[in-house]
Formats: sequence, structure tokens, C-alpha cells
Amino acid sequence: MIQQQENNGTPPTAGGAGKVWFITGASRGFGRIWAEAALRRGDKVAATARALPSIADFNDKYGANVLTLELDVTRPDQVTSAVEQAHAHFGRLDIVLNNAGYSLVGTIEEASVEEVRALYDTNIFGPISVIQAALPLLRKQGSGHIMGTSSNLGHVTLPVIGYYCSSKWAFEAIHESLAEEVKPFGIKVTIIEPGAYATEFGSQQSLKFAASLDSYTDLKAQFAERLKTMERGDPEATPEALFSVVDAEHPPLRFFLGSHNLPWVRAAYAERLATWEEWEHISSSAQGKSV
Repeated sequence: MIQQQENNGTPPTAGGAGKVWFITGASRGFGRIWAEAALRRGDKVAATARALPSIADFNDKYGANVLTLELDVTRPDQVTSAVEQAHAHFGRLDIVLNNAGYSLVGTIEEASVEEVRALYDTNIFGPISVIQAALPLLRKQGSGHIMGTSSNLGHVTLPVIGYYCSSKWAFEAIHESLAEEVKPFGIKVTIIEPGAYATEFGSQQSLKFAASLDSYTDLKAQFAERLKTMERGDPEATPEALFSVVDAEHPPLRFFLGSHNLPWVRAAYAERLATWEEWEHISSSAQGKSV
């Protein structure tokens, strides 16, 4: 059963000013920052988190403009109930934002299948459950904007967090296909791709660690040192950029947050194109005769 923290106000009508958001992972990091920024600008938000007390303060601050719901995205039945409850409470959903997720630290050899499966349960299957629960409601409305927090690591990879990167590559592919499938229904799709930011994403709550093998000790030490020296953006600087996207008549499918992403991804794709072109004559020879 979905637990809801009541506020003292009455639900606003569907005709009220501002947009209506449904946000997963609203207890910390980008989820909390974006939820509060939307509420401050007069939007309405169904804010969800695995632990309801972690978002209880929203009710005192924002009254009837917020609905707080306890939600574990790995439970599809709970997801459906939460989405339907939020839609019924506010009368519509304009923005459905999948933000819940975490990273698994461990090399490809170190992480167990069970750990990878758990990662995908939250990072991939959880968002799929939210999307599938929301789509019938958005189709009936004839409008809506599905958004998902990916990463610049949905285009490039780093060692030691390869499985996390892989979850974001899958996330990107799912949303790219989704965008074409729902366009005829008036539904928009945007993948939000942050770079490195000074959020709680690197905290123990947002990381899980696979068992270590001695063979990778040096590599992981180098990786940890690289993370320490990595320049991080200010997460409080992101809401206005996000609002520019949600308020756009034609929002982008992919949207980088931060200034470091494009140079990194541009270099990665240049290297890939160079490799494909170098081997093009051999690749083409494998085509055979047209049939």
C-alpha cells in the first residue's frame, strides 16, 4: 500500500497555474533540488522517496502544492498505485521525471550477477515501471513530458563503474525509442544528462560496492584519485536550465547539464568514427552480394 503524508490544504484543481510534476528519488540530490525549485516557482509536485520521513518537510513548506508518497521503484505494483494516486490528486500529470538511481562500484569481474541485477532493478526496470504506469494517463490527456535522469556516462564509460555506465546506455536507448513511439500522442521525451556535480550521489546512500579482488587494487586507487580531483558543478545552478527545457515548445531529446560533457563526448565520438572509418573497407567486404 502506498503511504501518503497528508497536508492541510485542499488539492488544487487541474486548471490551476503551473505544471504538475511526478518525481522519483526526491529525498536528496537532483531530485530534491528540482522538486523544491519547481514548488518555489509555483508548480505542483508529487514527490516520492523510499522513506517518507525524508521528504516530510515538503508538506510544511509547500502545503497543498505538494503530495508526498512513499515509493520503491523496484515494486511495480507500488509504482502504479503512486502514479495513479498522484494523477487523481492533481487532476493531471505534465512532467513525469524518473530520477531514482544509484551506482555500483566494482570492475566487470568483481561485481556479482545478483548485484548487477539489483542495479538494473532500480536504474532500468524501475523507470520502465513508472513510464508504463504513466503512459495510459498521458495518452488520455493527449499531452505530457517524460523525463529521465541519465548521465554523460550514457555516452562514454569509466572503469570500475562499468555496470552503472551500462545502465545509462540502456536508459538512453529505451528513451530514444520511446520518443518515437509516443510522439503521435502529443507526449514529449527528454533525457537529462548531468556531468559531475557536487550532489550526494557519491555518498554511501547512493553507492554500493562489490567485493574487491587484489588484481584491481591499483586501478581502483587510480580511479578514486581521479574522482577526487574531478571538477564538480553546483547542483543549485541547474533548475533554471531544466525549466528552460520543460517550458520549451519543442524540448530536446537529449540535454547535457554542465559545461564539460560536450567536449568529452565529442572527443569520444570522433575516436569511434575514426576507428570505423579506418576499418570501413574490411567492414564493407563482409556485406557480400545484395540478395
